[in-house]
Amino acid sequence: MGSQSGTKKKNRLQLLHQYYVYTGFYTFLKDALKKALPPILFVVAAIVLIHYFVIDLNTALQYVIDNYSNLLVLTLFFVSESILGIIPPELFIAWSDKTSNPILYLSLIALLSYAGGAVSYFTGRAALKIPSVHNYLEVKMEKHLKNARKWGGFLILVGALLPLPFAVASLAAGMIRFEFKYWALFGLARFVRYAIYGAAIFSLVS
Repeated sequence: MGSQSGTKKKNRLQLLHQYYVYTGFYTFLKDALKKALPPILFVVAAIVLIHYFVIDLNTALQYVIDNYSNLLVLTLFFVSESILGIIPPELFIAWSDKTSNPILYLSLIALLSYAGGAVSYFTGRAALKIPSVHNYLEVKMEKHLKNARKWGGFLILVGALLPLPFAVASLAAGMIRFEFKYWALFGLARFVRYAIYGAAIFSLVS
């Protein structure tokens, strides 16, 4: 019985792999990473250049800590994560390392990023009720919606874990009426991403 169960599981994984190959998921993932990496590398390079030639990064972060409330910074981050992540989250992760409780604020950032994805999800659901907005998004997000229908939860998982637009994946999930409980489950990978990024960035700015 055990060998039969293992064989069935292996067959399911093979079928899933074949489906992703056939529908172009791996090609999409490769192309998406190619598009996502240059902006990230640009931001990292800009931060390094500013750190060495303009102002010490630790000094800049300390200035933010001294002059702006933590609530204001967290609110700005939440708004950014709710509208397609317009500000690189790496900056906020670096900021959290300079707070009085880095682990707490990193956790809050991860939670707010997750909540921002939820806002995008329900924005997508709400857009279905407004014909003009729905039609506009259907055109603007045609490719994303097509991908969401093909790959569903796995697209959300990838968006949550990798440097891809999580908010866009969440918005598309809402527009295709992807079940929220499954969005919430796959979206938990967002916390894994922030734990990994946090460990890396904390070691750089400490």
